[in-house]
Amino acid sequence: MSQSTAGAAPAAPPAPPPAGTAGDNRRRWAAFGILLLASFINLVDVTIINVAIPRLQASFGASDSDIQWVVAGYVLVFALGLLPFGRLGDLLGRRRLFLFGVAGFTFGSALCGLAPNVEALIGARILQGITAAMMMPQVLAIAQVMFAPHERAVAFSLFGVTAGLASVSGPLAGGALIALDLWGLDWRPIFLVNIPIGLLAIVAGRLLIPESGQRDRGGLDLVGVALGGLTLLAILYPLIEGRDRGWPLWEIGIMLASLPLAALFVAWQRQRRRAARAELLPLALLRNRSFLTGIAMTVLLFSGMSGFFFIVAIFLQTGFGFTPLQSALTTFPFALGILLASIASGRLSVRWPRARIAIGALVFGAGMVALFVIALGLDQAVDHWLFAAPLLPCGIGIGIAIAPLFRTILSRVDPRQAGAGSGALQSFQQVGSAVGVAIQGQIFFPALAAGLAAQQLQGPAFAGALRATLIYEIAVALGLAVLAASLPRLAQEEPTAARPPMEV
Repeated sequence: MSQSTAGAAPAAPPAPPPAGTAGDNRRRWAAFGILLLASFINLVDVTIINVAIPRLQASFGASDSDIQWVVAGYVLVFALGLLPFGRLGDLLGRRRLFLFGVAGFTFGSALCGLAPNVEALIGARILQGITAAMMMPQVLAIAQVMFAPHERAVAFSLFGVTAGLASVSGPLAGGALIALDLWGLDWRPIFLVNIPIGLLAIVAGRLLIPESGQRDRGGLDLVGVALGGLTLLAILYPLIEGRDRGWPLWEIGIMLASLPLAALFVAWQRQRRRAARAELLPLALLRNRSFLTGIAMTVLLFSGMSGFFFIVAIFLQTGFGFTPLQSALTTFPFALGILLASIASGRLSVRWPRARIAIGALVFGAGMVALFVIALGLDQAVDHWLFAAPLLPCGIGIGIAIAPLFRTILSRVDPRQAGAGSGALQSFQQVGSAVGVAIQGQIFFPALAAGLAAQQLQGPAFAGALRATLIYEIAVALGLAVLAASLPRLAQEEPTAARPPMEV
């Protein structure tokens, strides 16, 4: 990937050379530390919200659909923003867009912490999602400029460790902050804690991070962004709102409208290609069967993982009276399993990718089956240790599968489209998360309402609703294992296989 200074910032200092003085090296690694710090607060924010969901709902008297929008609204706009903001970073300067993103995310965090009602909170979360999409694509793009090829492996591995630590520490930090009830603010410090960290990242980033960018590669596909956004909104809005509104015909019509909108998006990308203009999602990727299969698996995987944590927080706290900290500690083995398995999986490099994906999916499914069996025996109390035990293999399974899945998806992508391919992969991760929250909400809440209407006690009603949701998780695991067989075989040393899965 060739790099040059963006036309919008001609006076920006050039990136430091990969090889230089000890001072240059310290400066580059300090700059990368700031990038990782900003990434960390974004990734923590994605996970920290789950343990606070029941407290948020009680605090505002919010409906089930309102509380789903608190989670899904963020991931939806984050997914939509990754590709266009990645391109804007090339056009306007990556440091500039990164710092704007951090500033906006910090401001959005303050608005979340001060939100007077659930509508204001949803709006602030959407602002967080937009500005997170502004800063995240720039992190690895800037690293690509700052480091020589032999140094990038270390940089990308540090990014992976940061993501793993965020997944582990997010729920625990959220539970601890709510338990401390700092200054009587209840859940609000989970957002307000981002403010000093964000300010530090802005000041240090201005001093340390070099500017970089590329010349205009065809402009920004605003029509493609709009069509893609409308397609996703047409799917998600009815899924989240439909149950509360009684599924009126107009909402079913909106969902059906997603099909012609998707067709319009593809037709528009085809027209952009004929006109030799930049495509938001290149047609070559849409015609790549292996890439599309991998994207489908990514959506399936993240729909199971993100939706699960959303439901389990409500199950443990609202159903069985767990505190946010107790809930976080109960689900901690899942995040720990992901972290440990991801580290171990990295040592296997590109060996046996399809088998590792299938095995990881089946291990994840086995943990969910064990959880289903435990839920069969639940009455009015939950044994913390008994419930937490199956979550460790669930996390290990996910950690085994993720790295080879990402590598395999990108292995058959033309190197000239690697940036677009990895950007699309990140986008569809977030799409899967939003879809998972919507689908599992549609399973859990009606099952819970039916159980309570049948005059079941609260504990058994929540256990029945969880079992219904776990059937979806088990289906996700089986689907991933089956689809793994259709992925391409990788050579032992594939040139593109070494490309980091999250590169932008």
